[in-house]
Amino acid sequence: MANFKARCQMFKDLFDKDIISITDLQILCFNGIPDSSGYRSLCWKVLLNYLSTKKSEWPGLLLKQRNLYDTFIDEMIVTPGTMNKTGSRVDVTLEDHPLNPNPDGKWMAFFKDNEVLLQINKDVRRLCPDISFFQQPTDYPCQAIVGRKDVESLRDRVQQTVLRSANVTRNRMGITNVSLFKKRAQEEYQHLSQGQEAHWEVVERILFLYAKLNPGQSYVQGMNEIIGPIYYTFASDPDPEWRKYAEADAFFCFTNLMSEIRDFFIKSLDHSTTGIGAMMKRLMDMLQEKDFNLWQRFQAQDLKPQFYSFRWITLLLSQEFPLPDVIRVWDSLFADKDRFDFLIYVCCAMILWLRDKLLHGDFPNNMKLLQNFPNTDIHCLLEKAVELRKR
Repeated sequence: MANFKARCQMFKDLFDKDIISITDLQILCFNGIPDSSGYRSLCWKVLLNYLSTKKSEWPGLLLKQRNLYDTFIDEMIVTPGTMNKTGSRVDVTLEDHPLNPNPDGKWMAFFKDNEVLLQINKDVRRLCPDISFFQQPTDYPCQAIVGRKDVESLRDRVQQTVLRSANVTRNRMGITNVSLFKKRAQEEYQHLSQGQEAHWEVVERILFLYAKLNPGQSYVQGMNEIIGPIYYTFASDPDPEWRKYAEADAFFCFTNLMSEIRDFFIKSLDHSTTGIGAMMKRLMDMLQEKDFNLWQRFQAQDLKPQFYSFRWITLLLSQEFPLPDVIRVWDSLFADKDRFDFLIYVCCAMILWLRDKLLHGDFPNNMKLLQNFPNTDIHCLLEKAVELRKR
């Protein structure tokens, strides 16, 4: 308890200053941000370059960015679903034809958006299944969408798309009784009562907006695992004023983070110096240097790094540990002055952690072990990674 209070005081002293020392912040955060202290959300915003080190700039920056996010929602989610004065929905595709082959046509964009949205919906619904957080209603539902009868939310859009798809599929199969399938589809897409939305719906909206604003990259499966811990951290902030704007703040922090790791998600860059291929090679080179015998075992069994470490690196280990442990790992990753250099040391430490089992196991057992990393003390694992880097 004394240590917890002492570390909290160190963070307080740092943030009491008008200008925050980024070096001091990195050192403090690298060793872990105390849980329930309320500082993690704030630290991540600074470490992910959302907030500047000058506290006097925060009010203006936050107002500008949060207003900008509201504009994104209005232009890309609310406006396409608005209704006219007669109560009829104004379709953005009204002046276009659904069979128009023009790739820039509004119908073509609508269909493409729906494909992306359905994939996002599928992924965010199974986000962090071990905890109930993402299924629970938010404290501050988005007022621009929730509770407004004149706006079609993403929830409605997904449900209508699924039901329309169900009708087409069933009719082509020659089945006339489609009502039963409709009922099942509706049950599958049950949602909270009017005026509420679940946390997963907020994450869905963030990812959909990101895909719309980044058409060259769009949404790639796995991005949900990156935004999940960020949003969870911001939406769990003890300060209600910070929680109120968790969605907008998480969007911009996620966007900044993706700008640093985007090459991991672009297949054409797999073998570039910044791609996932180069990162996996670094891991294998490090293993060869730190433990030649174990590296040799991997070569003999043809245990390729893409079989296990592709996911480790691309998703920043977000699927390998329970959420609290992932958050602790990310304290160190975000605070690493050599951005994500430490990630490779953590991955190498994970392999060395299983050394004895890997040396005596056959290919199937070793593969299973690496793809399903066992429960372990995350603090000890991180200490091992630090030792590897010190060597």
